[in-house]
Amino acid sequence: MHRDRDHRGQGRFTLTDRGRGHVWGVCAEAEGLFGEPRRATYELFGWAPDGAEVRGWAGARVWLVPEDRALGPWLLEDAESLGQHPGTDGLVLTGLDDYEGPPEGYRGPVRLHDGYRWLGSCQEFACLLPPERTEPPLVLRGLAPGDRLRRALATGTRRALDLDEAWLEIRDDRGEPLTDRMLRPQVRTWQPSPHGTDLVDLELDGYLAPVPGYARPIWERWLAGPPDIAGAWAGLGTRRRGAWLDLVRERGCQLDHQDRQAGHTYELDGRHITDEPGLYLALGEAVNGPGGYFGGCLGALADCLRGNFGCTAPATLVWRDAATAREHLSRALTPKGEPYDLVALALDVLTEGGMHVTFT
Repeated sequence: MHRDRDHRGQGRFTLTDRGRGHVWGVCAEAEGLFGEPRRATYELFGWAPDGAEVRGWAGARVWLVPEDRALGPWLLEDAESLGQHPGTDGLVLTGLDDYEGPPEGYRGPVRLHDGYRWLGSCQEFACLLPPERTEPPLVLRGLAPGDRLRRALATGTRRALDLDEAWLEIRDDRGEPLTDRMLRPQVRTWQPSPHGTDLVDLELDGYLAPVPGYARPIWERWLAGPPDIAGAWAGLGTRRRGAWLDLVRERGCQLDHQDRQAGHTYELDGRHITDEPGLYLALGEAVNGPGGYFGGCLGALADCLRGNFGCTAPATLVWRDAATAREHLSRALTPKGEPYDLVALALDVLTEGGMHVTFT
């Protein structure tokens, strides 16, 4: 549950129909924003680890690579190992499936890696069906409904209460845009709200992609407003750095950036670039200050270098402590498991975008 504290009279949550350009309603409190998304589960039979046993969180992106090289790999995001079943040689792995899943009909040997190292292999695997569950509703409390929502609630028909495609826009304590979520909401029920006259508590079905529980502290930090010092993410592990980067990216793509003049020199603090999220978080802060965004992948970095994200080429980047990134990111793996140097690729993108990089 989140309550609005000081939004200069504005609600934290705005439910909008962007296609038709109207607002369904505005409120300061929402329930159901956080939860555990539905996860795919695989049992990997004949599991043989490469090195240490895989337990607990296994990686932001774990690729399953079929032994048959004619077939492509598939991805489990935010993967977790539940360990081996007692008395078996099978490992149970869960994660957010990339909606493609394994090649049709293939159940043969697979190798796994997390983008940096090989985790192990199995002789065969099975996809386990998740248990049936009822998704909790999204509840918008103390909602000030717009005219269209009032008419829909008064009509009360199933068609009227199907809000089609909508966006939940979320602001921080300063009233500034933070992020948004797309949903296909249907009104489950509504009632007058104790929060004020003419306000309603609205329950919606069809809410998609809840924010996982491990990311909740990151969200609560950002809902209070952007950080005022650089490196506030440095003490986080890779999993939570990824959640931090998600919010940096989503917020950064909504902001209007004032590009500095060409020829500016930026300083990159490389002490904490021990993983891929750390690389883009440090780059974002080098260009746009604490909590700043300047790409979340190589393609986005190239886009940012073209302008409208705080930098005008040509420019200079002074990369301090570059050895840390080289130690951790110079031996990355493609989805198929082929080695590559992420630092070298990032330098190529920066150079091609007009950024002269020097090292200290």
